[in-house]
Amino acid sequence: MFTGLVESLGKISRIVPRGGDMRLWVEMGSLNTAGIALGDSIAVSGVCLTVVEKSAGRCAFDVSVESLKRSSLAMLGVGASVNLEPALTLSKPLGGHLVSGHVDGVGSVVSLVESARSWRITVQASEDLIKYLAPKGSITLDGISLTINEVSGQQFTVNVIPHTFEMTTIKQWSVGREINLEVDLIARYVEALLRGGVQPGSHQDAGVRQSGLSLDLLRQSGFLNT
Repeated sequence: MFTGLVESLGKISRIVPRGGDMRLWVEMGSLNTAGIALGDSIAVSGVCLTVVEKSAGRCAFDVSVESLKRSSLAMLGVGASVNLEPALTLSKPLGGHLVSGHVDGVGSVVSLVESARSWRITVQASEDLIKYLAPKGSITLDGISLTINEVSGQQFTVNVIPHTFEMTTIKQWSVGREINLEVDLIARYVEALLRGGVQPGSHQDAGVRQSGLSLDLLRQSGFLNT
């Protein structure tokens, strides 16, 4: 588990293709690699990866086919910056929100607008993810815990303070940039409970939607904002 509070900016130093997946070498920036052990989990721009090799100042991670399909890591090249966060420990304050590092999909930056000293960023998400988002809810963008301000259609907006802007890859973002999205864990589990284990689109799904308790009923009753 992670908090979505980035602790270091890293840089991809080497990419080694390995039969469809790849091994990713990352310069760890301000993270002390002496305190990182093989097998440790590190969130790399929001993707939970396992340390499989390390040397002075660098760590290597195997990135599976599934992670490459679900995230933007396959689009990054040598020299690209990445957000880094070690796994949460019991002695660590939970300053952001609970983040699993299991990316749900990729969104794209629609606009970046300066607002006083902050930045207002609008992101396009897929239809299957936008339903999990609500104003004042949490979202993880490239491993960064942020609060959703607005949701409209398939777009949502967040506000980024100067500290977050300077300490993460956000300062390198531009319109069209593809970023990793992880929705709030609670939203996914609520849907799973409502469906009783029935997967969306399955032959049982129609029966679930016709039952007394549904997402539409919760929205009509004021329990959900989207």
